Amino acid sequence: MDQLIQENKLSKEQIFETLNQFITEVIGEEFVEEMDITPASSFTKDLEMDSIEIVAFSEKVKNHFGPNIDFTGWLSNMDLDEIIQLKLENIINYIQECQ
Repeated sequence: MDQLIQENKLSKEQIFETLNQFITEVIGEEFVEEMDITPASSFTKDLEMDSIEIVAFSEKVKNHFGPNIDFTGWLSNMDLDEIIQLKLENIINYIQECQ
């Protein structure tokens, strides 16, 4: 049984690719082409996403990864400084832990 669960888990690379696609959909391909998006990219500093874009991104995460990923709840437990400094790798790790 554990092996079956392991086989269904997405790798960090797969999660990154999916999140990268969501970022492109939310902020637009023309902006993403000018950026070097990596797991170390921060949402506010590197990607320059505003709160509305972050909400749209979180909806995509929730809809794609399902009820096991309470992304909105996870974010609500953070203070403003933590959210401002949030990096893509933090979300990748969170999703991988919840799988």
